[in-house]
Amino acid sequence: MKYKSLFLGSIALLFITFATAAAPVKKAPPREFYQLMVYHIKDKAQETRMDKFLSEAYLPALHRAGFKTVGVFKTLNIDTASDKKIYVFMPFKSLAAFHKTTKLLETDKEIAAKGADYLNAAYNDTPYIRMESILMEAFSGMPEMKKPTFSTPKSERVYELRSYESATEKLYRNKVAMFDKEEVEIFDRIGSQPVFYGEVIAGSRMPNLMYLTTYSNMESRTAHWKTFSDDPKWKRVSAMPEYQHNVSKNDTKFLVPTDYSDI
Repeated sequence: MKYKSLFLGSIALLFITFATAAAPVKKAPPREFYQLMVYHIKDKAQETRMDKFLSEAYLPALHRAGFKTVGVFKTLNIDTASDKKIYVFMPFKSLAAFHKTTKLLETDKEIAAKGADYLNAAYNDTPYIRMESILMEAFSGMPEMKKPTFSTPKSERVYELRSYESATEKLYRNKVAMFDKEEVEIFDRIGSQPVFYGEVIAGSRMPNLMYLTTYSNMESRTAHWKTFSDDPKWKRVSAMPEYQHNVSKNDTKFLVPTDYSDI
């Protein structure tokens, strides 16, 4: 009986071992691509025209095309800001999807009607001063964007867009690795609610990475960043010799979501 029990136990152990080995390994989702459109505007009239086009024509067209989480943000206190900007953030599953969306203004029939003021603007009466397009690929440490969740009104929320430039490509890769291995975990753990981390693959500032963290209000933002700077892991990582001098310029923008933004 004893040998029989040992035999059966061995068989059971082998079965568990083979079953575990045969279990499929969960793969990380493919890395998304992001486009960040930046519209530079000069006054309230242009802001109103951009709001009308984005809310009534462009976002509905994107929604019809299958994009459910499009972010539209403005410079914090845009009325008094010297540099007024409107940001449109779009996530894509592939570069093919990105390319298809660039043709939307030409292919979506409803845009032609509802966006006529924007599309047919005269050269001397434009809805913006100029526009930028920044194309990014998601970090491997966070391959898909996340939609933040808040109970506070959108009007109170503060979104922080950061751009980190590096002096060389090698130092840039070092900073991306630092994020993937260390910083992403800290932001998640302290509750900063990142929307995305992106490697800029086409833009006016390179080599460069960008990321967006979100907060219920400015007081929450200040508290979270103090928690981050006081975090023992951050203090250890930021002092490591291999991570020194990997950021040459930090550009920080405070944004607020529009009332029609999905994010």
